[in-house]
Amino acid sequence: MVGRERLPARGPLIVAANHQNALVDPLLLMAAIPRRLVPLAKAPLFRLPVIGALARWAGAIPVERPQDAPGQPIDNDAMFAQAVARLRQDEAILIFPEGVSQPDPKLMPLRTGAARLLLQAKAATGGPVTLVPVGLVYHEPGAFRLGRAWVLIGEPVPTADCVLLHAREPEAAARQLTERLAQALRARIIEAEDRDTLRLLTILEAMGRAEAPGSAEDAAARTAWMQRTLAAYRALHHLAPARVARFREEVERHAKDLELAGLTGLEPPGPATARRAWPPALREALREGTSLLLGLPLAAWGIASHALPYQATRLAVGALRPAPDVEATTKVLAGLLFYPLAWIAEGWVAWRLGGGGLLALFLVALLPAGFFALSWRERMRRLSREARGLLAFLAGGSLRRRLKARRGRILQELAELAQLLPEAAPDGEVAETVIGLALLGRVEGGGPTGQAAARIS
Repeated sequence: MVGRERLPARGPLIVAANHQNALVDPLLLMAAIPRRLVPLAKAPLFRLPVIGALARWAGAIPVERPQDAPGQPIDNDAMFAQAVARLRQDEAILIFPEGVSQPDPKLMPLRTGAARLLLQAKAATGGPVTLVPVGLVYHEPGAFRLGRAWVLIGEPVPTADCVLLHAREPEAAARQLTERLAQALRARIIEAEDRDTLRLLTILEAMGRAEAPGSAEDAAARTAWMQRTLAAYRALHHLAPARVARFREEVERHAKDLELAGLTGLEPPGPATARRAWPPALREALREGTSLLLGLPLAAWGIASHALPYQATRLAVGALRPAPDVEATTKVLAGLLFYPLAWIAEGWVAWRLGGGGLLALFLVALLPAGFFALSWRERMRRLSREARGLLAFLAGGSLRRRLKARRGRILQELAELAQLLPEAAPDGEVAETVIGLALLGRVEGGGPTGQAAARIS
């Protein structure tokens, strides 16, 4: 999480976030933000058995939406009154102003609900009400253990002029504040055309950090880099769509080959570096392999005791085929159903076979063994990947030469694409972003990439 210090420790607060991952979004924010959040949630959720109970437990406030009751009048006066009452008690409201969860990493048009809530609360209390934008950026959002999320908290949105305008023109004030909130949210997220584009951008950014070890690694700096790079990508896509598509395919193929080779870095080191690196890598692999072997019995028990609910959850999600933005939510809900049922059945079997003693042992070891099994499997995958990379280095230069040749083609094409960009970009940053794009390789003045970067800097 970035920007925690921008959240007021007390006082009425409205947290407004983008919405890409259904139920996971509010759960993530309620866990990450160090204040109790009262979420606004669509009314149909309260009628669902599990989610409704969770919503009521969290103190959520139901919101009626036109799409939930087509053709019927919508009255949210009670919702606004309840939310304003919470703000008057110095509580924090969580709202997703898009009004809908959607899978693509882009911001949908905002509804005016967040602005109207703040303006009504200000009118009722007369005191300060803080509106804070929060950007959620997901990587592999539907994959457990592999998925990552950045929570990027922005500066509070200025509201004083909108509050003054609200006394004369409430609708105009709500629209103006909503537009301002949309700009603030866009500054905190990475708006890509689709998730594949965001994945490619992540590959490029990781290549840049691998080639420039001193580059910033915090989420805010990486987000800003990717925002500027996307602006350059869009400009290049308009100028040379076919070449950009080929370039994109080449980068994807390059990353895939590195992954298949088990290389954890994004570029293979040269032969001398490999010769220096392999003895300590081999010693580390032996130590890690011994540790994994010793932990095998407990890991095997953890895997076995959780295999049934894991497979049931996987099959259920596969059969339901949820939309990308609700995939993680579907997995959570399926797990809440299948895991307790499986544990009850397994506990009954343990009691039948060994009485109370075996049942007690089963219950005590259940969760620790499960978490240990997850860690053990991740470490095994990492060891396997690193072992493949070590073997690739020891096997000779064939793979290394092929990967370095492709890297050279990528850099050459990047240099030629950079020359197509106008020196004066519409947002003032596109041209200079080509220098960031050139982080795919370390640019040393004299080459074509260095010349292109110097020309447009």
